[in-house]
Amino acid sequence: MALNLAEFFRQPPVKETIQDKEIVKKMYSHWRMRIFYACFIGYTVFYLCKKNIAVALPGLSQEYGYSNTELGLLGSSLYLTYGIGKFVNGVLADGSDVRKFLPTALIMTAIANLCFGLSAVFITPGEISFFGLPANTILLWLFIFFWGASGWFQSAGFPAVAKSLTFWYSNSERGTKWSLWSCSHQAGTFLSVIISGFLVAHWGWKMAFFVPGVTAILVAIWLYDRLRDRPQSLGLPDIETYNEEPGANETSCDEDSRTYVEIFKQNILFNKTIWLLAIAYIFVYIIRFGAEDWMIKYLNEAKNNPLELAAVKLSSLPLVGIAGTICAGLISDKIFKGQRAPVNLIYLTGVVICLLLLKFNTVSNMDFVLIGLLGAFTYGPQMMIGGLCAVESSSKKVASAATGFTGTFGYIGAVLSATGTGFMVDKFGWNGAIIFWVFSAAVCISICTIIMLDERKKKKNS
Repeated sequence: MALNLAEFFRQPPVKETIQDKEIVKKMYSHWRMRIFYACFIGYTVFYLCKKNIAVALPGLSQEYGYSNTELGLLGSSLYLTYGIGKFVNGVLADGSDVRKFLPTALIMTAIANLCFGLSAVFITPGEISFFGLPANTILLWLFIFFWGASGWFQSAGFPAVAKSLTFWYSNSERGTKWSLWSCSHQAGTFLSVIISGFLVAHWGWKMAFFVPGVTAILVAIWLYDRLRDRPQSLGLPDIETYNEEPGANETSCDEDSRTYVEIFKQNILFNKTIWLLAIAYIFVYIIRFGAEDWMIKYLNEAKNNPLELAAVKLSSLPLVGIAGTICAGLISDKIFKGQRAPVNLIYLTGVVICLLLLKFNTVSNMDFVLIGLLGAFTYGPQMMIGGLCAVESSSKKVASAATGFTGTFGYIGAVLSATGTGFMVDKFGWNGAIIFWVFSAAVCISICTIIMLDERKKKKNS
């Protein structure tokens, strides 16, 4: 069985390189655009099956009486499996066919979402008891299981996309393309909040899992038609060779002389920068998922906003976050000449300011602005630290594993965000949550400062 699966997902072999430059140009132009929009749409749909939980949390709390700590445990189940799976699936994705790997992950994610909603259909609270345990407790653990399963399959999405972007776009253009693609995070979060908010308001929280699940299956089928693996599998030359970038052939020969394990050890396990990025990513994700998963509940309870108004306010976070993500890539490329650390420091300082202003703001409409800016300042470092910076600090041949490695640490932060925020709210109220997020931003600023100083020292000595 395992051998059959491995054979099914095995990446296609390299074809003989096409020599006609005109054909190569036309094919690259066609496939690069097709690969990009397929990855963008596919990853957006992953988020429809991921951020729906934020809108469902108030309904779950009201219907079943779950505490914030219990809801935090539920949310952290996805982050725990996602974090472990991101690294494992990152290693697997490096040698797998993206065309099969990504759609399969989306279909399995959809099934897990459907099972999450169906759990509450077959178990009625107050009427059934299993082994002396209340039905609500059994149902909570079913929710945790299926949400955790969803996290595992979702974790295969990003490494596959990272592999595609790395092989289809060269270093000179990857920063811009990566930042544009990364807007799929925000687009997916925005659509999930709006769509799920509408579904929950009119038909209950279960529909927030049924509709995205069916949508994901349909999109996965479409992705199989759109996607292809590496350019070499279509008979195209390596992207650096095609773009005639300096040192492209030398880099390729250097990597070809080493095994995957040797490259993995040198560029990930014994790479100081990768480890610093991974640790910083923990705190980025505490802030990111703290805002995404708990903001609706914060607005509803701390500022007495109706659920629909709170959902609309949260939608400004990913919407403005798109501009922040794109600007982060452009600013680091154009102004800081490829240096990412200064931009991360500027953005993280903005996070602290926005959180403090949101805490003391009493004008309802100003929440839209502050939450939007919070998204812009959060998504920039989220895109760069664990994605672009990780790839640029390692090797193209282990691109999926590098992003999977930092992503694993990011989702350790997500687990801490879910359980930590729930705990802080239960013990200290919503002020405790704000302090938790601000502290995380301060720690991340310290780590990014170390990375920036280390980079300057290396340049000075070179």
